[in-house]
Amino acid sequence: MKVKIEDTCTACGLCVETCPEVFEMGADMAQVVDEDVPPEFEDAVQQAADECPVEAIIVE
Repeated sequence: MKVKIEDTCTACGLCVETCPEVFEMGADMAQVVDEDVPPEFEDAVQQAADECPVEAIIVE
């Protein structure tokens, strides 16, 4: 699984709260620590994507 965050991110921080092992807050928006998601965090990353209020998290 790969993950990225689009520029539509509003920096609400929900993804960081859901999975801090994969997401972190940058200056203006959330960022992905490593786009290759370890298997143990795939469910949390998918949850973060599903709950993102602006659908800025793209899971591949």
